[in-house]
Amino acid sequence: MDGRDLVRSIKAVGSVGAAQGLRTVRAAWRRKRADAEGLPPRGAERARVPGPVQEVQSGPGGGVIRFSRSELRVVVTVNGAVFWGWDGATPEPSYALAGRCPEPDPRAALEPDKDGGWRVVAERVTVVISRHGAVEVQTPGGVTLRRDLPPRWWEPVDGGAARWMQRSEVAADSRFFGLGGRASGPRLKDGTYRLWNTDPGRAFGPGDDPLYITMPVQLVVADAASHLVFHDTSWDGTVTLREGQEGAGSGHDRAGTSELRMDGGPLRCWVMVGTPARVLLVWASLTGAAALPPRWALGHHHARWGFGSEQEVRRVVSGYQERDLPLDAVHLDIDHFDEHQVFTVGLEGFPKLPQLAEDLRRDGIRLVSIVDPAVKAAPGNAVYDSGTAEDVFVRDASGRFVQGVVWPGEAVFPDFTHARVRQWWGRLYEERLAQGFSGFWHDMNEPTSFAAFGESTLPRSARHSLEGRGGDHQEAHNVYGLCMARAGYEGLRALTPEERPFVFSRSGWAGMQRYGGTWSGDVATGWPGLRASLSLVMGLGLCGVPYSGPDVGGFDGSPSPELYLRWFQLASYLPLFRTHASLRAGRREPWEFGPEVLEHARVALVERRRLLPYFVTLAHLARRTGAPYVRPLWWSAPEERALRDCEDAFLLGDCLLVAPVLDPGADRRAVQLPRGRWYDTATGRTYEGPGQVLVDAPLSRIPVLARAGAVVPVRADDGGLELEVWAPARGRTGGGLVVADAGDGWDEPEIERYVTRWSGGKLVVELEHEDGMITSPRPVRVRGLGER
Repeated sequence: MDGRDLVRSIKAVGSVGAAQGLRTVRAAWRRKRADAEGLPPRGAERARVPGPVQEVQSGPGGGVIRFSRSELRVVVTVNGAVFWGWDGATPEPSYALAGRCPEPDPRAALEPDKDGGWRVVAERVTVVISRHGAVEVQTPGGVTLRRDLPPRWWEPVDGGAARWMQRSEVAADSRFFGLGGRASGPRLKDGTYRLWNTDPGRAFGPGDDPLYITMPVQLVVADAASHLVFHDTSWDGTVTLREGQEGAGSGHDRAGTSELRMDGGPLRCWVMVGTPARVLLVWASLTGAAALPPRWALGHHHARWGFGSEQEVRRVVSGYQERDLPLDAVHLDIDHFDEHQVFTVGLEGFPKLPQLAEDLRRDGIRLVSIVDPAVKAAPGNAVYDSGTAEDVFVRDASGRFVQGVVWPGEAVFPDFTHARVRQWWGRLYEERLAQGFSGFWHDMNEPTSFAAFGESTLPRSARHSLEGRGGDHQEAHNVYGLCMARAGYEGLRALTPEERPFVFSRSGWAGMQRYGGTWSGDVATGWPGLRASLSLVMGLGLCGVPYSGPDVGGFDGSPSPELYLRWFQLASYLPLFRTHASLRAGRREPWEFGPEVLEHARVALVERRRLLPYFVTLAHLARRTGAPYVRPLWWSAPEERALRDCEDAFLLGDCLLVAPVLDPGADRRAVQLPRGRWYDTATGRTYEGPGQVLVDAPLSRIPVLARAGAVVPVRADDGGLELEVWAPARGRTGGGLVVADAGDGWDEPEIERYVTRWSGGKLVVELEHEDGMITSPRPVRVRGLGER
């Protein structure tokens, strides 16, 4: 027995109560024993590198290069993406890819290169393979963006999964972004980042890593071009990043480096090259279009762990209505379940839940339910009995159900990596729909299982279907939340085919945008937590997940009025705008912070509702182009180095620049502007970029600037849609896109393309039409005329 584990066991019993504490102790020992019995011990290993080139076989879009101890398959696809896989790895099967892999580019061919190497030349990229297995990705002009050194494997002598390492070099001026949801960033500093979805078990801040969503996805931005790299393996691993340095040592540049170490899985990689917009478009074509949220999900959501009763929900809703504050959704946490059991209702607190949902919906407010994957392991629990009958739960290496401890106590876990299990789970949402819920919030799906010591998840030896291939939790862990989201989304598509599902998930993996979005998880209350909130949203957007947002005010504490308001103001410009807090945290209703905060919060809520048509437009554009709603300032000008290093402001679409206040006591702040003219939307004052300017940031608002020439669809006073046009500089033009979507169904509205220009001293706003340019058919309100 490990003495340290024994000490942790004693502490666990004393800290969470005897009954639950004993359960977490038993769960930890059970997990440790399962892995000791179910995982083969890692014995002697032998190292391997590819060796020299022996043979080459051309094929569509590239070919196969055989080395003395491995082989490399390289393919350039018709959309310009590059795939390579070692040791016979192919693009499929993959949990990240949506549908079939793109066709190879017929114009790309494998041809000899200098020094015994080979290369594939395509329209957008050149791939050079050295005779020892280094892979370079170059621009069509021959500038090297990335050089992957020959990989190294460590293979168990007795068989089993091989560990591997891939070291890469990038340009000295490169900056790293991505890797899923990271609290430090969005630019990833030097350090090691783990690729293992993790519930930290407490509120987190910028220094905590890993968190709930990790992805082996990096977006690398450099002067020459941007590129996205995705290593398609779901196993545990780490990425160690080191930024380069220009002019380091005797005037020579030092390359930036990325070192990926994985515990197993295939060594296969995708690379996309181009502008950030181009890269995210190709990434979305590979991993799937983002799910389109229903219109109401782009409004304001109010949640709390601890509403406890129908009366409390009605009290909070009445508070919004009496103060004339917009509210679009209320979320119910685990306290509305019967003894925390998923797909149940506690009748003592919610005896007439369908009536509550109907009353709220009549007032334009939707009800959203939390859904956890853990099922109470007790005969008589309908979900447990059904799942047992249909054999859906994860088993260990001996064939027994894997049991953990979650909110309802001893629990079992569906194996969402099996299509039959996903279909079974999807049918269970009929109970939620019958209760009147319109949306679903997936929690605890890393998956989390409370443990007094060790990892708070399933045993690594737990067995999973993995779509019939078979495997264990080492491979299934990171895709568990992704597969649960798929089960919920596809189940809702079948149950309510006329409506767009609304699902957002705490955990996930590459491609999770196909099924919905996510939120920050349990971000700590405090100014560092506020900064972490913005980092998470921006980083996830650059990994292809455009819909996300934080818990306004933080999850765990009682924010000061100033902190709450600044968080509220930031969140009002993020895709998911939701207040939420822990059972033990302070209140989060705007009126709880005094009359001044209430009035300023009202302004933010009203502005969010006014901008709803713009958020709808951004949602449709994200679905069609892969571009996130929230974009870094360098999005359209990645060559601007000052913008690459800016982490405290963002672009909302193409039209608006939002500069949140992230420090206490600030009433002014510096803003780094991209090139062009910008208007302060509150004062009308103009600023010229590029460069840094100082702008007012009173407690009543955060700075929001509009790009000159922008066309922003907004909600008019009569509830209709009008165009807010910000005048371009004299002699310049502008424009914008509008997607008008009034419903929550599957109609695909047209993208309206507007152009603004000066004609004879008058500003003209026109719509591109099949017959040419026509005068805008929508009402127009021009801003910025005569303002300086």
